[in-house]
This record gives sequence, structure tokens and C-alpha cells, in this order.
Amino acid sequence: MATITKEAVLKALSYVEEPDLGKDLVTLNMIEDVAIEGRRVSFTVVLTTPACPLKQLIHDACERAIHTMVDAEAEVVIVMTSRVTTMRQNQDVLPGVKNIIAIASGKGGVGKSTVTANLAIALAKTGARVGLVDADISGPSMPLMFGVEDARPHVYQNEQGRNLIQPVEAHGVKLMSIGFLAPAESAIVWRGPMASSALKQFITEVEWGELDYLLLDMPPGTSDIHLTMVQTVPVTGSLIVTTPQKVALADAEKGLQMFRLPQINVPVLGIVENMAWFTPAELPENKYFIFGEGGGQQLADKHGVALLGHIPLVQSIRENGDQGTPAILQDGSPAAAVFEQLAEDLARQVSIRNAVAPRTNVVQMQS
Repeated sequence: MATITKEAVLKALSYVEEPDLGKDLVTLNMIEDVAIEGRRVSFTVVLTTPACPLKQLIHDACERAIHTMVDAEAEVVIVMTSRVTTMRQNQDVLPGVKNIIAIASGKGGVGKSTVTANLAIALAKTGARVGLVDADISGPSMPLMFGVEDARPHVYQNEQGRNLIQPVEAHGVKLMSIGFLAPAESAIVWRGPMASSALKQFITEVEWGELDYLLLDMPPGTSDIHLTMVQTVPVTGSLIVTTPQKVALADAEKGLQMFRLPQINVPVLGIVENMAWFTPAELPENKYFIFGEGGGQQLADKHGVALLGHIPLVQSIRENGDQGTPAILQDGSPAAAVFEQLAEDLARQVSIRNAVAPRTNVVQMQS
């Protein structure tokens, strides 16, 4: 019986490819802590996100490589862990945040905030560290959706004498919203510069700490708020939410094109089609395409981006949002499964983007 060596183990694992990134695990530095005790081989595989949907596939491929190329009788012990990748380095603003994701729509009423809330919690449930900025300054909805309408952020002074706001935490997500600072029944009327200043404060004057993903729930349309965001931080990528109907798609396309303007140049990670079909609770196998069919896929195909998911129009999603207990918290439900899959697919797109696309820079707008 030949002695198992670390070199032989690494050579075998160099034939295991990370499916999304197209390179082997050794080249990607995803193999750590190789240890050999007789015929017992152990090592750690460091995935690019805890939400990796290919975790089991990679695990099985590693085990198969050792048995095929090193020792058919070896005891293989694989620890699967993760270290979320980032393209942000040496940043003055949000230094502990690895990925900033803008979630946008061209028009209101397409369920963007509902998707964002469920997506944030779904990512947190995988073990990721997640924050959420409610950037819809005029119509904040996150306090209601997370069931923390009466919460008030705490302000403290750090060691440098700077006042910072501590975000509210709910369902494993750090939150900041203008809704925490103004009465829910009050109308919030902002001029453009005031709204932009509020968003900048939520980004730069909140103690976000270490985060894998910071989601920005953007207001509808294309406005000063969007420009302020890309001028304040380098955004990892954007996610476009739409419904299948033509009027929503037309506006969603404008939102998508905004991120692709040469002076903005933020990668579009994908499209989510919300309210894709209606499924009555008493007829769970039936689908009624109330707002049309296939619009999200057509938009994705036209612009060469991924369609990351279809969210059905289900009464429980609306009810759970109104009750402050988003649908993703209902373990085992069909709605929760949809958002879990969406979180995996979004994390996957972020990892691919960080591996192959150039860094996003803060936008410098010319006056």
C-alpha cells in the first residue's frame, strides 16, 4: 500500500472544477487544511458563499477524485465552509461590507420591497451576514415588513468621537430605514437633495460592521437617490424586479439601462419576475397568468442577463409581509422554497461577478 501524500491529494483535487467559475479548486485556493493520518484524508473546501447551491456536487466530486486518483479505500473527511468573495478593497466607506447590491425596479407596485425583505432573510438563513438599507425615503416599508415598526435606532459615539447609528436587527438582518425616525402615519416630503442626503447618511453614518451582503432597496424609477448611491459606494451589482406585464417591463428596462450607462457601469446580476402567476390556496397546482406570461424571460434574453426566479402571486406572501413575518420564515412552504432558491442564485451570480468582472468604481458625475 503506497503512502498517501499531500501532493497526491492536491493533484487529485486539481481535477475538480468549480462549475460556475470554470477553474479547479486548487487554482482558486479553495482547498485548505489538508491533513493525512494513515489512510484518513481530511481537508476543507472554502466555498465562495454559504448559499452555494452546488455544495453537495462539489463535495461528492472531491470525494470521488480522492478515491479514483489517490486511494480507493481512503477515509475522506471533507469540511465544507465558506468565505464570501468581494471586489471591494481598502474602502473608506463601508470597509467591512463585502458586497453591495442595489435592488431596483422601473415602477412602483411590482413587489420589489417584498422580494428584497425575503431575499435578505433567506441569505441570512444560510449563515451570511446581511444588512438592508430601506432607500425608498418617501415610502419606507421595511419596518412594517420586518415587524419592527416601533423600533428606534440607538446613536452612540465611537472611539474617534464620531456619532454613529446602530441599525435595528430583525430576523438575522441589520436594518436601517427612515421609517424608524418618523411616525408611520406622517407623510414624508423630500426635495431631491434632502432625500439624497438621508440615503448617504444611512450608508456612511450607520455602524454596519462586517457584512457579506448589504442590500439597498431602491425607490421606483431613476432619480437622485440612484445617482447618490453610485456616487457614494462602488456597487457590486444590481437586481431588477419586474412583473410580466408590458408596462412594468418597459419601466424595468429603463432601470436596467440606467445601471448600464457608461458613466455608471454597474453589473446587472439578474432579473426577478414577481407576480409571475396566481396560484389559489385551494388549487395549489394551478397557475393563472394574470399579468401575462414570459415577460421576465424576454427582458432577460434581450439584455443577456440571467432570469434568477419567478415569484408567484400567492396570498400568504402578502399576508406574511403585512404581519411582519416574511414568507421566507415559513419553513417548508412553497413560497419559502422560492425565496431560498432565489437567494442561492443571487449569491451564485455575485460570486461569478467577483471572479470574472472588473471592479466597480464610485461614479464621478460631471457637472
